Amino acid sequence: MTSPQMTILGSGAWGNTLGYLLERSQHSYKIWNRSSLQSLESVTAEADILISAVSMKGVRNVISQLQQFNLKQNTVIVTATKGLDLETTKTPSQIWQEAFPHNSIIVLSGPNLSKEIQKGLPAATVVASNDISAAELVQTIFSSDIFRVYVNNDPIGTELGGTLKNVMAIASGVCDGLKLGTNAKAALLTRALPEMIRVGIHLGASKETFFGLSGLGDLLATCDSPLSRNYQVGFGLGEGKILSAILENLEGTAEGINTTNVLIKLAHKKQISIPIAYQVYLLLKGKISAQEAVKNLMARELKEEFWYIEFN
Repeated sequence: MTSPQMTILGSGAWGNTLGYLLERSQHSYKIWNRSSLQSLESVTAEADILISAVSMKGVRNVISQLQQFNLKQNTVIVTATKGLDLETTKTPSQIWQEAFPHNSIIVLSGPNLSKEIQKGLPAATVVASNDISAAELVQTIFSSDIFRVYVNNDPIGTELGGTLKNVMAIASGVCDGLKLGTNAKAALLTRALPEMIRVGIHLGASKETFFGLSGLGDLLATCDSPLSRNYQVGFGLGEGKILSAILENLEGTAEGINTTNVLIKLAHKKQISIPIAYQVYLLLKGKISAQEAVKNLMARELKEEFWYIEFN
């Protein structure tokens, strides 16, 4: 069987890591970014699999360029971007699907810290799509001795798990920056999951997906690792640093900041309760201190732990 032609869009930390994984599974590929000498058209014209690892703010621009070319209808598009579009509140896969309705769209998401994978440490991820055969193809391509890939048919849930946990990673970093201890951190992460599920269900995701690798798995990895940029942002805020100063020294983009802004907009429109994300939003906007955010969460109305409306 001929190896499919693959192109990675975006050569940041995640794009290069995906390239490393393809090499690990003995596949060749092309990689493109805005500074590439090769044109976007030349590297995508014959692509059988297109892997998007661009930042959320770059997704629409790349799609707009691609729509000017004749992308093959049988090209499988894999989106590995975690975020929400500020203008439309849509996920990357929804934007890709609208732009290329005849192409199979695959979501790749999981507890995948780039620096650990680049060291050859083992990890697992999820590829999700409404086209299971296309997802299984991507599963086979990325699977290797250090990378185990699972398939599911809930792309929106898989995508939202990886996106919403970035907001919770900021909150987790705040918790550690304030040195609140293990009890507080455990309580925060336990309550973070139903908040993510609540949003997911409103947007058509399956509740079960959030208990998998792209939900709980990614939440645990990102909320407890200094390698996470979103965690670093929260940690700095917990220490009393100014957001602009934190971002100056940050390697890459902390997608959780933009996601928080979009999530607040989305929750207001759909009347979704997101108490943790709301406090993160106020903190990022400089309206409250980290200590006030914790105080506000602790002062919320008392209720049963498994209140039925949590998941409705």
